Amino acid sequence: MNYSKIKPTKKNPISVVNGDTRDLIKSLPDNSVQCVITSPPYWGVRDYGVENQIGAEPDIKDYIKDLVEVFSEVRRVLKDDGTFWLNIANTYTSGGRKWRQKDSKNKNRGMSYRPPTPEGLKKKDLIGVAWMLAMECQKEGWYLRNDIIWHKPNCQPESVRDRLTVSHEYVFMFTKSEKYLFNQQAIKEPTADGKSTRNKRTVWSVNTEPFPDAHFAVFPPSLIEPCMLSGTNEGDTVLDPFFGAGTVGLVAKSLNRKCIGLELNPDYIDIINKRIS
Repeated sequence: MNYSKIKPTKKNPISVVNGDTRDLIKSLPDNSVQCVITSPPYWGVRDYGVENQIGAEPDIKDYIKDLVEVFSEVRRVLKDDGTFWLNIANTYTSGGRKWRQKDSKNKNRGMSYRPPTPEGLKKKDLIGVAWMLAMECQKEGWYLRNDIIWHKPNCQPESVRDRLTVSHEYVFMFTKSEKYLFNQQAIKEPTADGKSTRNKRTVWSVNTEPFPDAHFAVFPPSLIEPCMLSGTNEGDTVLDPFFGAGTVGLVAKSLNRKCIGLELNPDYIDIINKRIS
């Protein structure tokens, strides 16, 4: 695709493109975006109903490989002083089950496939997918600057009896270079007594937010805002290669930034356009 059809403009600051990010991102020129904020499909967690979707690979090594290749392109299009914020969570092995029953309380839970237990792991093992991916990105040349804990005070309940309920995910902060744009002042937080401010900490307590138009997980804007405020200035361009429901674009619009969103599922495009407009 020609970049002129993707590039956001003053008249159209939020550019949404339908297609496989593995193909579309190659159309973006080098050093063309200031910041990347994204949450890719998690491995073996949801079936988004799209052929050849990332996250449905039978082998977790292929999942990591697919994402590392996308993020290699991300590094190419990111400006030298840019930042890359990656939201990802760990998952558990499927325990040998080949599918998952639908749940009236969680419409995303039903799956027609379940990936096999990765080699070397056991049933009921916690898979360190998040850190596996972060380490591979580091090997590819990214600077890993922070591992942020997204604490979910209103996390989804789990009917488990032999482990704790999971109430967090990760946001990894990567950079392309040793020195980069980072506006610490824009995201300082109040001290306990409320009399001054301090540098933002690495545990962010942010509630998940329901979005009735989409039967899949969406970014809460409050999770995205500090990433965008610290990594961009007004008028800068942000990229989300896994646009989903378009929350990164929504936040970009509210903060007077431009945004490019790449999304595989055509059914989500109407949802995105409705939210952003």
